[in-house]
Amino acid sequence: MTAAFQASLLGLDEELGVGPLGAAVRRAHLGHGAWIDLRLGWLSGADTLFERLAEAVPWQAERRRMYDRVVDVPRLLKFYDEDEPLPDPVLEDAKCALNAHYGEELGEPFRTAGLCFYRDGRDSVAWHGDTMGRGSTEDTMVAIISVGDPRPLLLRPRGGGPSIRHDLGHGDLIVMGGSCQRTWEHAIPKTTRPTGPRISIQFRPRDVR
Repeated sequence: MTAAFQASLLGLDEELGVGPLGAAVRRAHLGHGAWIDLRLGWLSGADTLFERLAEAVPWQAERRRMYDRVVDVPRLLKFYDEDEPLPDPVLEDAKCALNAHYGEELGEPFRTAGLCFYRDGRDSVAWHGDTMGRGSTEDTMVAIISVGDPRPLLLRPRGGGPSIRHDLGHGDLIVMGGSCQRTWEHAIPKTTRPTGPRISIQFRPRDVR
């Protein structure tokens, strides 16, 4: 299930930076006020950022109670609150670009960044919505940048139904907006296929987890 990280053909040679948003963003309406935006390849030089983050971030292995037992969280984590400096300058650039593009629609800036390190196909996140805090009752946005090898991100209506799949990595951006956190769920499933590592960076407004 584990494979070495496979850089894209240009990923390590490109200058690291964010690209334009604007007309390059493609929005899909999911129904019931939920939508997603996609901007594939938004971050140039994304493989360089993957290597920097893998080395520089103080990754944490966590354990959580699941029903009647405590289990390992199947990924490494690091949360940066709004008063903490981000671990790489390009993430500050990305947050500024997202705020410039989405600030008027969102009505507030993205403030926090949660990072997840999926080391191989055994690492995953179960079906969920980001409904801790205001996301349980209010429309909001969560912007996710993926670096490293692509992994499928699945979305489905809350309560079950056909899922939508997007394979994201190497600098791709997805933004989940409107009622998406309340009316839809998303997941990164486990896989038995050889899979290289991936890091996701999730930007959120204040009091949305």
